[in-house]
Amino acid sequence: MDLFASTEINGMTLANRFVRSATWEGMATEDGAATPDLIQLMAELAKGGVGLIVSSHAYVTKQGQAGPWQLGVYTDDLMPGLQKMAAAVHAQGGKIIMQLAHAGYHANGKLSGMMPVAPSAVALIAKSPRKVLTEEDIQDIVQAFAAAAIRAKEADFDGVQIHAAHGYLLSQFLSPIYNHRTDGYGGGIQNRSKPMMAVLKAIRKAVGNDYPVLIKMNCGDFIENGLILKDAIQVGKMLAERGIDAIELSGGLLTGGRMSPSRMGIHSPEKEAYFQKEARAFKTEVQVPLILVGGNRSYEKAQQIVDNGIADYISLCRPFIREPGLINRWRSGDFTKSACLSDNKCFGPIMTGKGLFCVMDREEKEAS
Repeated sequence: MDLFASTEINGMTLANRFVRSATWEGMATEDGAATPDLIQLMAELAKGGVGLIVSSHAYVTKQGQAGPWQLGVYTDDLMPGLQKMAAAVHAQGGKIIMQLAHAGYHANGKLSGMMPVAPSAVALIAKSPRKVLTEEDIQDIVQAFAAAAIRAKEADFDGVQIHAAHGYLLSQFLSPIYNHRTDGYGGGIQNRSKPMMAVLKAIRKAVGNDYPVLIKMNCGDFIENGLILKDAIQVGKMLAERGIDAIELSGGLLTGGRMSPSRMGIHSPEKEAYFQKEARAFKTEVQVPLILVGGNRSYEKAQQIVDNGIADYISLCRPFIREPGLINRWRSGDFTKSACLSDNKCFGPIMTGKGLFCVMDREEKEAS
């Protein structure tokens, strides 16, 4: 199958089967506004040839903010920057969707000035209290996701992606590690998925049936008592029945475990695409376009995944930090694998407020 053939997701035409997966760039203002540097980063990704860009994970309520300098979509005041971001990508011929997120248990109360919320009062890594969500609280958050989706559409983003992976709020409801509830939102997977399904329903009602709505979710938490593949597949089926347009499949939790979202040392094709086994099982039973993220580094592996029907699209993130023009290079016939070393050094500058860049690439350039 030609990875550079044009495809469509609910009317959104994509130039190829490569997706830039969302991340935290640490390049927004303190209140979540898009900065010129962040807008330029998105424009460079579009210029570099990626078929679909998923924006920074953007918090839908102030209380759901995960970290400093994170993009926000919780108020109309942020619209000017969001409009400029979408326009910059479109000017380069690209497509961009906004990832809508709420950190829940892992929100930063010091930044928001509010106590973080969680499905249940569980002792994990938090050293401060977490407010257990009431049913009314859950409905308020559902509506916040819908309001954020409206903002994304009005800002001319090409679609939205619901963030339900890696231990963020909707992922927390799915995971028995976080979710110890005994009401209608706890217990079996049908109940644990109710908040996610409510968010999808509210967003779809808000933006209409012809606007692309995607989701990012875990195939498993890969930690004892976490979400398992069988339950993830069941959730995938429910999402498909309720009109999700595509699913980006990931895994692991912010708290770590056997398979955290950003693994290190991906130095051979055998170590790439570390969720491909789960994706194969997922794809067999869930009949919507599947986007596979997690350790994709080479054109060879991407081609193999699509040809073998494991996934329909290939999603990458860290390789684009090192090389925004990777897809154009592959399109030109230079199929050398990504220069990304999977060393996770790119997280260092973000944590200190310097923004997102490849440390190794910058050091090499400065030395030459």
